[in-house]
Amino acid sequence: MDFPIDQVIHSFILNNKENAVATTIENLQDAFAGESQANQKYRAFAKKAEQDGLPNIARLFRTAAEAERIHAEGHLKALEGVCSTVENLQAAMDGETYEYTKMYPPMLSQAEADGHKAKRMFNYALQAEEEHAKLYALALEAAKQGKDLEVTEFYLCPVCGRIEFGKPTEACPVCGTKPDKFVLI
Repeated sequence: MDFPIDQVIHSFILNNKENAVATTIENLQDAFAGESQANQKYRAFAKKAEQDGLPNIARLFRTAAEAERIHAEGHLKALEGVCSTVENLQAAMDGETYEYTKMYPPMLSQAEADGHKAKRMFNYALQAEEEHAKLYALALEAAKQGKDLEVTEFYLCPVCGRIEFGKPTEACPVCGTKPDKFVLI
C-alpha cells in the first residue's frame, strides 16, 4: 500500500517520540519543520502545474505555499528564532557552514557510492552553501560596524543556487550556467 510522504513523515515523528509527551518547544520545532517543508513542496508543485498548463492550480499551490510560510514564520518567532540582524547573520553563517562541512559531505559520498542522481544536487548545494557562508561573513562584518552591504544587486544561479554580488560576467563556477541565465533578485 502506498502512503503519501506527509503521512510517512508524520508517522515517523510520532513513532520515534516513544509516546513521550512533547513539550511546546518540541511541538513548535516540528511544526516549523513541517510548515517549511510544505511551503517548498507546494512551490515545486506550482511550477509543475504551470508547466502542465494549469495556471489556476499553480496559483492555488503558490497561495497555499505562502500560507505555510506564514505559519512557519509564526512558529519561528514563537521559538524566538528571529533575533538581531547580527545574531541572525551569525546563525545563517553557522547553518551554511554546518551544511557544507558536516551535512552534505556524507550525503554526497553516499549518493556517489549508490550511483544516485542526487549526487549532482548534493555537490551543487555543498559548493553553493560554502559561498553563502562567505557572503554571510561579509554581511556580518558590515553589520557589526553598523553598516549595510555596499552591493545593491544580487544574482542567483537558477541551477545550483550560487549567489553573486553584482552581475556575473563568467559562467557559474559551481555548475557552469552562463552568466546571462543568472536571475536578479
